[in-house]
Amino acid sequence: MTSRERVIRCLEFDRPDRAPRELWSLAGVGMLRKAELDAVCERFPSDFAGPNGRYGASSVQKGTSGEVGSYTDDWGCEWTVAEIGVCGEVKKPPLADWSRLDGWSPPWELLDNADFSEVNAGCAGTDKFVKAGTHVRPFERLQFLRGSENFFMDLMVQPDEFKHLCKLIHAFNVRDVEMWAKTDVDAVGFMDDWGTQNSLLISPELWRTVFKPMYKAYCDILKGHRKYVFFHSDGHIADIYPDLIEIGVDAVNSQLFCMNIEELGRRFKGKVTFWGEICRQNILPFGTADEVRAAVRRVRRALDDGSGGVIAQCEWGVRDPRENIEAVFETWME
Repeated sequence: MTSRERVIRCLEFDRPDRAPRELWSLAGVGMLRKAELDAVCERFPSDFAGPNGRYGASSVQKGTSGEVGSYTDDWGCEWTVAEIGVCGEVKKPPLADWSRLDGWSPPWELLDNADFSEVNAGCAGTDKFVKAGTHVRPFERLQFLRGSENFFMDLMVQPDEFKHLCKLIHAFNVRDVEMWAKTDVDAVGFMDDWGTQNSLLISPELWRTVFKPMYKAYCDILKGHRKYVFFHSDGHIADIYPDLIEIGVDAVNSQLFCMNIEELGRRFKGKVTFWGEICRQNILPFGTADEVRAAVRRVRRALDDGSGGVIAQCEWGVRDPRENIEAVFETWME
């Protein structure tokens, strides 16, 4: 069974030979522990690959993400990084004052100058499952552009400027998704970090009013081109699992250990693929290898009945012991 076949059978609940495997690593791991990362990836090769495509260069980007100090991202947001290999946080949002919205536009040059010319050949030349990432993250994008405090006030009041900004961001996202949908990639992913430790950051009702229609539009485009849809969110997001399933998301990457894993299994097993993960707040950085194995076995008892619908994914943080990451994938092979 090839990697592509394995992932597709997992997503279709068609009894793959094992759970597909994917390791994420924070930038700091590659910067500071590259030899360890390479060794683990060689021992446990991923079933996923990225596409041979690139976005255009931003006209406003300055500096390097992940280096201590400040940098400006593709959208003009100035970030401050206090620890190497971590993205940091936005300290200077470019649209903190609504007066700056006049004449502002998304960085269309990222899409205008994108080069996807080798994407299809790359897909044809690999037996891995090819998953494309996007710039799509409307909830977070609004926070980065406006600043979190301004944004949450906007969300309550919803002035005309806020509605206009939402439309601009959504138009950019639609075009981004459409470009990938027309390629031969197997799946397209997007993200937003929606959860706190024990609830959504906003009410489910407000989420369904403002953001669910955006996500549905992206899913409709991708489903129209027979692509699988992958979605990531940090935090406790159990309240919107049914909505993500309803709009056509195939795989959800969420912090299972913030929620009741067994209840998630009872409610949603067989309806969506659980795209990882193993607890990266406590168990991976601070637990023993035996505790990591116990965590994987708990996930498997709750979610993995052999029919598919679960991906062996975890994220390697810069301080996580290598043996804990290896214990994750060793236990998935049991």
